[in-house]
Amino acid sequence: MGTLLRQQTVGAWRYSLAMTPTFELNGRRMALTATDPKQSLLRWLQQHGLTGTKEGCADGDCGACTVAWQVSDQDGVTRYQAVNSCLLPVGALPGRCVLTVESLARNGVLHPAQQALIDAGGSQCGYCTPGFVMSLFVGCMNGELGDATTEGNLCRCTGYAPIRRATQQLAAATLDQSAWAIVPTAPVAAAPVAAVATPAVGDFYSPLSVAAALALKAQHADAAWIAGATDVGVQLSHGQTTAPVLIALDRIAELQRLEVTADSVWIGAGVSLSRIEKALADVVPTLAQMLPWFAARQVKNRATLGGNLGSASPIGDLLPVLLALDAEVHCRGQDGERVIPIDGYFLDYRKTALRADELILGVRLPRPPGLRSAAYKVAKRPTDDISIVAAVFALRLDSQQTVQTVRLAYGGVAATPSRARITEAYLLGKPLNAETVLHAQELLEGEFTPLGDHRASADYRRQLCGNLWRQFVAEQCS
Repeated sequence: MGTLLRQQTVGAWRYSLAMTPTFELNGRRMALTATDPKQSLLRWLQQHGLTGTKEGCADGDCGACTVAWQVSDQDGVTRYQAVNSCLLPVGALPGRCVLTVESLARNGVLHPAQQALIDAGGSQCGYCTPGFVMSLFVGCMNGELGDATTEGNLCRCTGYAPIRRATQQLAAATLDQSAWAIVPTAPVAAAPVAAVATPAVGDFYSPLSVAAALALKAQHADAAWIAGATDVGVQLSHGQTTAPVLIALDRIAELQRLEVTADSVWIGAGVSLSRIEKALADVVPTLAQMLPWFAARQVKNRATLGGNLGSASPIGDLLPVLLALDAEVHCRGQDGERVIPIDGYFLDYRKTALRADELILGVRLPRPPGLRSAAYKVAKRPTDDISIVAAVFALRLDSQQTVQTVRLAYGGVAATPSRARITEAYLLGKPLNAETVLHAQELLEGEFTPLGDHRASADYRRQLCGNLWRQFVAEQCS
């Protein structure tokens, strides 16, 4: 087969059916010859006889399909991440290193994660067990073992007590990580490629720069941006139609920038939610409060802030945070860069002020002094579920408890993430006393006209709008 060629016109790597892109799987170089780049890694594994990785929900919810892959952080340190193989398109794999459950045992000796689950009786039917094993393996290798290690894995028959005991056993043990690591034969995240399968399948590009991504978009007006692919991955997993051309942004270093200054925070559009959760826990409290309930660990390892903004879902949990904190959305297109205030970004249901050729570069969050803020999410289950209502409040009071600035932002109550402007106008300049708080609650319960669905009635959502406000005041302003 041919060798990789540089496509200078767009600054991306490209291969065709005459080329052979490769990735590392369980320590072996694997060729992706004539492979549909939009196929999920899970499907690819099953077709190649690696059936230890299971399919449960095919939505990224259950964790049965969990695999580990190696990533390099901003300091060049290589570590493992747990990801959902059902959501990971094969086009994202070239030059990367993946481990499945088949790779863990050595010379007939089980990995400590496998042995701990056996010792604790942590498996009954066993269908979900490989996913738990891989999450625990990553926890062992990264030194992060606790309940959060397997938060993205569901079990329907064993019960979580023995699984927690297995996790505790691992946390208490001294493990020789080097004995269980698989050293790749090629550098992690080696030169990326853009896969071209057949005209019927379409193209998958992995540009290395924003300029290259914009050039590709100019050539392919019908292309769709993808970052972690946790949204479009669900479509691909279920065989649904997607854009004929996908432009993956996860290898663009410029979009990975995360900076904190005294006045503001810059979050690049490609920064993963798990990285945001860890790096900004003490800097932006509202993000730290919302992200634990956002999604499973495997999803947060791939999902990005830019993806949440780009999809513009009315129940996107981070979007009320951005509204409440007066974020600025920075984007770039063929005509240059511009800044869109978050207040003018959402236009209608999944419609934004972004132009078709524009790419989100990142978000800037101001850090005004004296701001009291908090985030709340109500869902049918505590974690990894779609919001019934998400609410984020930001308030600044003077020494007399008079409201100087106020933002009341909600998700799940309108066609777009929205601010409660009538209530905000009422509160501005008023003392935050019991009478003011009560009247604001009444206004909030009538400000939106949410839909009723299988998750909650419209009346319940309206009551939540007011009750969450009361909770915020009691917790943050008393």
